[in-house]
Amino acid sequence: MTCENHTTVTEFILLGFTNNAEMQVSLFIFFLVIYMVTLLGNFLIVTVTSVDPALHTPMYFFLQNLSLLDACFTSVMVPKMLVDLASPRKIISFVGCGTQMYFFFFFGSSECFLLSMMAYDRFVAICNPLRYSVIMSRSLCWWMAIVSWMSGVPVSMLQTAWMMALPFCGPNTVDHFFCDGPPVLKLVTQDTTMYEMQAVASTLLFIMFPFSLILVSYTRIITTILGMPSATGRQKAFSTCSSHLIVVSLFYGTTSLTYLRPKSHQSPESKKLVSLSYTVITPMLNPIIYSLRNNEVKGAVKRTITRKVLQK
Repeated sequence: MTCENHTTVTEFILLGFTNNAEMQVSLFIFFLVIYMVTLLGNFLIVTVTSVDPALHTPMYFFLQNLSLLDACFTSVMVPKMLVDLASPRKIISFVGCGTQMYFFFFFGSSECFLLSMMAYDRFVAICNPLRYSVIMSRSLCWWMAIVSWMSGVPVSMLQTAWMMALPFCGPNTVDHFFCDGPPVLKLVTQDTTMYEMQAVASTLLFIMFPFSLILVSYTRIITTILGMPSATGRQKAFSTCSSHLIVVSLFYGTTSLTYLRPKSHQSPESKKLVSLSYTVITPMLNPIIYSLRNNEVKGAVKRTITRKVLQK
């Protein structure tokens, strides 16, 4: 379908959060601080897991990838959001919208699979500790990381190419702070049933399938931990995966509210807040969670900072 007697949309207007000028200034400062903390925290994790030999293990290798993913994921939305808060015209081009949507789907899907790989790593460490170093070899870890990153390619290409090929002949106002699929889909000027069906299938495959792997891994982990005779052993085993459990709960808890809830139950305002939590807040919290709950990471951060200070 083409836009007969109508002008094809060439740009979109992102409504964002508010039109109040004073509130926009406050939000700009707030999100700028969060973004800087997010980048600092995640790149600090990437740095210490790279330079500290004590953290050259599979668990921290995957944590390094998660931190890099989080930094990239939040950078897809936040810089543009900051520009819009500082500008009276909140415009994004048609191509820019498609590009933002592509990388949003890419990094989001990749993180789903990476979290499942991290769950498998904890499963092997707790349920098969004697063979952990053999099973979780360096080559396997690299392949697991590559598969996680590349898993985002098919869903992002399919969702974005299909979406942007649909006709946009009427309104161009997106009631969101970035080009997410559902609010942009509302602007399509033809029946979108087929697209919505494949979107549901993609959600089940790229969100629920990795989540199912995480559930299976943690079912086995919990069974193994409860079977340990020593209370100290149970506590130590649980502490090694508690940070990952919190991160999984935050990420999947918020994304499921957006993509698995019926449309009739979603208001634009509530969806913006939920989207904000997994695109902005969670990437900031992840390095904090792993740092505060992990003595090895805290020790590595202290050693890295001390080394930098002594070099000066």
